[in-house]
Amino acid sequence: MAAAKRISDEPAFVLHSYDWSESSLILEVFCRQQGRVALVAKGAKKPSSNFRPVLLPLQPLLVTYTLTGDGSADIHTLKGAEWVGGHVMPTGDALLSGMYLNELLLRLLARADPHAALFDAYAGVVRVLASEHGDALEPVLRSFELLLLREIGLLPGLDVQTMTLEVLQPKTRYTLVPEGGLRASSSADRAGLLGVQWQTLQRALDDAATYTATLRACAPVAAELKPQLRALLQYHCGSPMLRTRQLMIDLQAL
Repeated sequence: MAAAKRISDEPAFVLHSYDWSESSLILEVFCRQQGRVALVAKGAKKPSSNFRPVLLPLQPLLVTYTLTGDGSADIHTLKGAEWVGGHVMPTGDALLSGMYLNELLLRLLARADPHAALFDAYAGVVRVLASEHGDALEPVLRSFELLLLREIGLLPGLDVQTMTLEVLQPKTRYTLVPEGGLRASSSADRAGLLGVQWQTLQRALDDAATYTATLRACAPVAAELKPQLRALLQYHCGSPMLRTRQLMIDLQAL
C-alpha cells in the first residue's frame, strides 16, 4: 500500500471547529498553499492533548496533515500543529471582527482552492486586530472585504459602471449594489462614493502591493464603503444572515 501523502509545515489559521466525537474535533482551516481544508484532530479534546492549547482561531500556525485516500476526500487527518507566535488573541470588538472574517471565508471560499495573496492579507489583518490600533479596525476590514470579493471573482470593476461599461465621472457619485454592480447613485441610495474615489480603489487593487495600497485607499472612505460591501457580501453568502453580523446588531441594540 502506498504511503499517505503528507502536507508538512503549512502556514494556516483555524477558522472554526466542532465536535467529531467525545475526544476529537473537526477543524476548518485556511492554509496558504492548500486553501480551505477540513481536518480531523484526533484526541484534541483530551486534557493531555498537545493540540488543546494550540488549535485556536486567529492564531498563526504551522500544520502537518496526511491526505485521506487519493486526496479527494472531504476530511484529512491532522498530525501536528505548532503555534508560530507573534501576537496575542484579539479581544473585544477586534475578536468579534476576526470571527466575522472567519465566517466570510467559511461561507465564500470553496475547499482546496488556494488563495495565497488573500491568506497573506488575512494574516496582516489578524495582526492589526491583535494590536492596540483600534482606529485601523474599519479600514482593514473594508480592505479585506474588497480583496476577498476580488479574489473570488465577485467584485465588479470599480472604474466603470457595471451595466454600461461607461467610465466613471470623477465628480459624480456612484453606489455599489448587489444586483447591479456599480451604478450612478439615486436619491434612494444611502451611501455612495465619488467616481474619483472608486477609481482610486481600483488602482489600489491593481497595485503590486495590493493589501497595503488597498488599506490606504480605504482609510478615508471606510464609513461609506461599509454598508455597500456588507450588502454585497450578504447577497453572495445567501440566507441566513451571517451569525456574526446578527450578533453585532444584537449587541448594538443593548
